Amino acid sequence: MGILVIEDEEGLSEFIELELKHEGYEVSTAYDGREGLKLALEENWDVILLDLMLPSLNGIEVCRRLKSVKDTPIIMITARDSVMDKVLGLDSGADDYLSKPFAIEELLARIRVILRREERRNDPQTLNIFFKDLVLNIESRMLQKEDQLIELTKKEFDLLYMFMKNINRVMTRELLLEHIWGYDTEIETNVVDVYVRHLRNKIDPMNKEKYIQTMRGMGYVMRE
Repeated sequence: MGILVIEDEEGLSEFIELELKHEGYEVSTAYDGREGLKLALEENWDVILLDLMLPSLNGIEVCRRLKSVKDTPIIMITARDSVMDKVLGLDSGADDYLSKPFAIEELLARIRVILRREERRNDPQTLNIFFKDLVLNIESRMLQKEDQLIELTKKEFDLLYMFMKNINRVMTRELLLEHIWGYDTEIETNVVDVYVRHLRNKIDPMNKEKYIQTMRGMGYVMRE
């Protein structure tokens, strides 16, 4: 398991690195925001520990830029523990927030929680499928978007399931029709467009194609 520590207090950074290595983690460190962002983008990390107050580029901006292209779990670490600071950190994409001073046992526990969560997310047998802020539960056939539960019809669920199981793959209307309505169906392919529109209205009322993108002359795709 690889952990990146982005912390400008060298004494604290070295202490965290030592403790993490003692627990069996592989650890790299960076002492300013730009260096940390570069390492975060260049390599794949299981967890990033990110200080809020950093030279050259603050932790909020590092988090925001990283989360725009990667979904690496981030624990924000800072001496500033006001509610607004926590909200700002979490809104920028941080997965957890730990205030200084902290016990190393608490940090280790929070890392384990995140690693277990990521393991469940990547488990092919999991009941949930994830895409951006959408969580599709196969057992209940319900969709969750942030804190909102969205009810789907059977066809809407089947359609969304196909998209979320085939991220970055363009799904033609013919393929969707075959898999969802059946190989011998006499339904016209434009029915796919109708159901995609219904689905978009539920998951993105502004209809900005944030989730399901139209590929002209081809079909549809959910793209990371």
